[in-house]
Amino acid sequence: MQVSVATQPGGTSPNEDWVAGTPTFAVVLDGLSTAGLDTGCVHGVPWYVAQLGGHVVAALADPGVALSDALATALERVAKLHQTCDLKNPGTPSATVAILRERSERIDHLVLADSPIVLEGANGFTTLTDLRVDDVCQDLRAESERHATGSPEHRASVARLVAAQRQIRNTPEGYWVAASAPEAAFHALTGAVDQSEVRSAAVVSDGVSRLVTEYQMASWEDVFAQLRKEGPAALIATVRKVEATDPHGERWPRYKVGDDAAVAFCQRDQDARL
Repeated sequence: MQVSVATQPGGTSPNEDWVAGTPTFAVVLDGLSTAGLDTGCVHGVPWYVAQLGGHVVAALADPGVALSDALATALERVAKLHQTCDLKNPGTPSATVAILRERSERIDHLVLADSPIVLEGANGFTTLTDLRVDDVCQDLRAESERHATGSPEHRASVARLVAAQRQIRNTPEGYWVAASAPEAAFHALTGAVDQSEVRSAAVVSDGVSRLVTEYQMASWEDVFAQLRKEGPAALIATVRKVEATDPHGERWPRYKVGDDAAVAFCQRDQDARL
């Protein structure tokens, strides 16, 4: 398959998204916001997603490895790179993970937290995502949405939300993300479909998927049409244009005016020739 990628920070801070693509797989990571809280790590989220992404790619060099096993191996290797940091801190750098791989006659997928994979087939679009985080701390999320994005009240409420989420992150009572423990990889949602059922696919962070899911300013059909015609960077530019119309989060309450965004657009060989 042919894979084209793009990523862009949502503001002036370093990009905490990460994306990679090869002729056989695509990977998107979305680093979790720290909201200014302590992480116990001297390296930071951008370092973490870069290291984890690189090690995921290395683990996937073995075409026979299961996606969960590849992610677990990568998590273990990254943890060893910063053992002097406090890896038991509940805010240790972490990320969502989405992986798509073409193998033999099937397409494998893995999603851990809310960076979705969208498959385009003959009968429309299928979204693969893990929204367990939406089931926790709903009262604090609602509180943050009552304030103008970027205001002091909004920043304080987001910090309270993140602090509460950290207490149940990577626990059976909460939700799962990639952090320091390999165990999280085996709580990812995984599966496979026949290659014949997929024309193309998009692996994206939620900074991109919100154009459809939250802003409702495009359909997946619109998104794939733009990806096919103009590419991933143009899609991210569209997201930014939409966000610019609502700088204070009045129409679309959100944590940031613009979130980091990452896209890997995967076209099967026959689709790329269309």
